[in-house]
Amino acid sequence: QVILVESGGGSVQSGGSLRLSCTFSRLSASRYCMGWFRQAPGKEREGVAVIDNVGFESYADSVKGRFTISRDNAKFTMYLQMNSLKPEDTAMYYCAAQPQLRLTAVQARGVASSKDLFGSWGQGTQVTVSS
Repeated sequence: QVILVESGGGSVQSGGSLRLSCTFSRLSASRYCMGWFRQAPGKEREGVAVIDNVGFESYADSVKGRFTISRDNAKFTMYLQMNSLKPEDTAMYYCAAQPQLRLTAVQARGVASSKDLFGSWGQGTQVTVSS
């Protein structure tokens, strides 16, 4: 398994921006499919954005046009740029990784419903958006 560590969470007002980072521990993870997920109190964990090893991206409908996922394999880091934040974006955000997972498989499941496809998880970073 790969070790994942998230950072960059915090509190922001509605309409603001944050950038989350996820560092991964193994060079081989540069070939993994990786994603960002979130979980609000009392709700199930849901997928937000996924990126494959060559940089193709896919997003949940709820964040399209506002969030951007990217990765820099040379820095062992994945990012989530979050703009136009809303109070409903408030959640614990997790990064996840899975080897040999194709983006098409995630898309077939639906990004929002893809958590069961990923085997390695970070500890999470809290994002709070106030109105």
